[in-house]
Amino acid sequence: MANSYFQFKHFRIEQAHCAMKVCTDACILGASADLGAAHRILDVGTGTGLLALMAAQRNPTARIEAVEIDAAAAAQATLNALASPWAERIGVWAGSLAGFAATQPAPYQLIVCNPPFFRHSLRSPDAARTTARHTAADTLTFAELAAFAAQFLAPDGHLTVLLPPPEMQAFESEAHRAGLYPSSRLVVRHRPGSKALRHITAFGLVAQPCTSHELAIHAAQSNAYSEEFEHLLRDFYLAF
Repeated sequence: MANSYFQFKHFRIEQAHCAMKVCTDACILGASADLGAAHRILDVGTGTGLLALMAAQRNPTARIEAVEIDAAAAAQATLNALASPWAERIGVWAGSLAGFAATQPAPYQLIVCNPPFFRHSLRSPDAARTTARHTAADTLTFAELAAFAAQFLAPDGHLTVLLPPPEMQAFESEAHRAGLYPSSRLVVRHRPGSKALRHITAFGLVAQPCTSHELAIHAAQSNAYSEEFEHLLRDFYLAF
């Protein structure tokens, strides 16, 4: 059973009421996304509020908004934000992305998302977990996310998405249809040379060459974390 909270160096994530708990994938996304000089950041499908809080820690001036369709998770994310050192800079919207879009928010320099991606597997009997993990007609779709980003990104802004490689390929097709183009990709592996677990890809409104980098979570011949992983997460994990 997952812990009811996850303690980071500068904030705590309470997660008892969230279907999706803190995971390594999301932590890598939160630590690696290029915040640049962003002054407005949006976390789509925030869940516990993890990515919003990591963005607030990394960028001391940005205003971060977070959208979450599950009411219980949105309430948990709100409490996590309020208990953090950056409460005044984080706002949580409880509702769908379509409902949030109807409010016509100002453009964002960064939109970050760890979207539902189990497109073909059996859906969980836990409705909240299904919403968080599986694409379906009643959840956030790749097309909806891409279209939203194309409409609400600043001209030099980026949408940064975490997905397994096959799902990322499908998302890239939807992004291209919406007028978004990959600009950078982080390939996440368990160990150097092992199968790619996740792709973290940034998309922008201008077509350009896509740069690629790699991150191995563990060292080649050990269960120890790699130096690169420790360096990336050292401002967040208590162990480093």
